[in-house]
Amino acid sequence: MGVEEEFLLVTPEGRPTAVAPTVLRHAALDEEATSAEPGGDLEKEFKREQVETSTHPRTDVRELLDEIRAGRARTSEYARLAGAEIAALATAPQEVESTVVPDRRAQEIRARFAMTARDQLTCGCHVHVEVGDDDEGVRILDHLRRWTPVLLALSANSPAWQGSHSGYASYRSQVWGRWPTAGPTAPFGDAAGYRRVIEELLASGTILDDGMVYFDARLSARYPTVEVRVADVCLDAADAALQAVLVRGLAETALAGGAEPPQPRTELLRAATWRAAHSGLSGDLVSPTTGRPSPAADVVAELLAHVRPALEATGDLEWAERQTATVLLRGNGAIQQQAWRAEGADDDEVVRRAIARTISPH
Repeated sequence: MGVEEEFLLVTPEGRPTAVAPTVLRHAALDEEATSAEPGGDLEKEFKREQVETSTHPRTDVRELLDEIRAGRARTSEYARLAGAEIAALATAPQEVESTVVPDRRAQEIRARFAMTARDQLTCGCHVHVEVGDDDEGVRILDHLRRWTPVLLALSANSPAWQGSHSGYASYRSQVWGRWPTAGPTAPFGDAAGYRRVIEELLASGTILDDGMVYFDARLSARYPTVEVRVADVCLDAADAALQAVLVRGLAETALAGGAEPPQPRTELLRAATWRAAHSGLSGDLVSPTTGRPSPAADVVAELLAHVRPALEATGDLEWAERQTATVLLRGNGAIQQQAWRAEGADDDEVVRRAIARTISPH
């Protein structure tokens, strides 16, 4: 399993700043950061006010967490060389006119998708889990689709948008959902079914290439993995590791066999995803097992119970239970941001507090 995280680049005062090219140049000069393993690189994102990190593939959650923290610390060092900081916030709280990176493909996307592209200063957390082949990957995609709203609720970290409180725990997911391929998908059935959907999307002429397949969960175009993309970037590094452990648990559960319950219709899954984005962990979520509203803590407990045998087999159960309890007690990033607001923090102060949490060693 591996984790990709997108971060805002901000000034030390807390304002978004378009210095990604400079940050990436500093990273490119760091020969010690290079590795023959997949992942581990600092990469550009769509906007110059953000960058993306990735871990190497890891089997042990503690090693993965160490690498997530090390990647955040290293990226912070590169950002400081450019006079900036990094913040694990899924949206910037201030009004900001973000700028597209100087890349031909990115500029073409900006021209074609207009305001949807203009507004995409959003930061997510993507989890990769290795699969044996595409058919195995599609079994996992079809199995975990009902659980992606719970992953979103645990990660929700974007309550503010363009200088206003959005009324959502994850407004990033609302902005991201404007892309034509974003969101939950219907079951694919097998690898051939998945490939047909991609081919038909490309044939429609709506998207530029298969890199614009923005499903909540998809087969990676770069690695032999399933990539789950539904989560906001997490304020706390351990919450990102929890996303990885839960996704791997869902993957192992899918491959363990057993009778699959009837698949929910995509319309119902979209509603469950909207509800998770709206209230996060602060209200009811739609239970993936009953389709009815239930307190968020109870729905998270359903997810843990569902993947319990898989977590026991990988030795992750105790850690996952402890970290989940921490998230429910302390709150996701949205709850933490709202608590800072209640203490009197303005937009810039929220970002400054987020900077400290992003690179915290604990």
